Amino acid sequence: MLGLMQDWPLLCHRIIDHAAAYHVEREVVTRSVEGPIHRTNYREIRTRALKLAQCLDRYGLRQGQRAATLAWNSWRHMEVWYAIAGIGAVYHTVNPRLFPDQIVYILNHAEDRLLFADISFIGLLESLQDKLPAIESFIILTDREHMPETALRNAVCYEDWLAEADGDFAWVALDERAAAGMCYTSGTTGDPKGVVYSHRSNVLHAMAVNVPDMAGLSAMDRVLPAVPMFHANGWSIPFSAPLVGAALVMPGPRMDGEAIHDLLENEKVTFTDGVPTVWQMLLQYMEESGKSLSHLKRIAIGGAACPQAMARTFELEFGVPV
Repeated sequence: MLGLMQDWPLLCHRIIDHAAAYHVEREVVTRSVEGPIHRTNYREIRTRALKLAQCLDRYGLRQGQRAATLAWNSWRHMEVWYAIAGIGAVYHTVNPRLFPDQIVYILNHAEDRLLFADISFIGLLESLQDKLPAIESFIILTDREHMPETALRNAVCYEDWLAEADGDFAWVALDERAAAGMCYTSGTTGDPKGVVYSHRSNVLHAMAVNVPDMAGLSAMDRVLPAVPMFHANGWSIPFSAPLVGAALVMPGPRMDGEAIHDLLENEKVTFTDGVPTVWQMLLQYMEESGKSLSHLKRIAIGGAACPQAMARTFELEFGVPV
């Protein structure tokens, strides 16, 4: 005998649908690559993700095919994730900090058809594009005002592309076990190794991160994901935060101590996460400037072992549990 409660597959687009319906105007703040602070909300992210999904469908990107991203944490990067997964294709986050030869290997091995890139990576991609025969178009994550001249083949301005769509599009029906995203790690012997995440695994991960003994996020939180989205799905924060309606504060390309402290304070961030290197820069900045932390309630440190001295400093000097 089967139950009679809601029975639908665990798909990534369900998360942004939920956030847009029940946390309509919850902020998503980004220090943009172009410089200014940009503000949007979950409803607008969903609307724009549907427009992009429509563009991708018209382009001919099909279920199971890969589209890469070479981008920092931003509202546009989130839109790309949800749009690609929402048509049944696979978003492939590429770590720009890898060696160029590794990036070439990864993109070719994944057979990505499209590559979404921030303007800060155009020079790198121009130097590599002749080694990337599978990539048909480069979509530059910016607007017409900031779109640079580039030698990239079939370069498209992201905002211009979105303007061609009306968003009258329905997410594709999928098996929850379908691939949603992938990334490669270089922390192994030999060539980088790929990992493929399913829609189901992403949704379950998002739910697990939000329990009290993990990040314990809620609609009362304002979250700064200092871990990049190209590191293991950004530790799920782009899914976990909208799932509960927590506001997001995206740091973009600036990860120095002053920039992070500025966002933590001015945007009243209550939770943040990242690797020890980021927090070492933050602690050094606060020591040199005499600044403190007014709103932060907890911090998650991972990716490498957290030094005990770092944990003690946050907890004893600033009252922030690690």
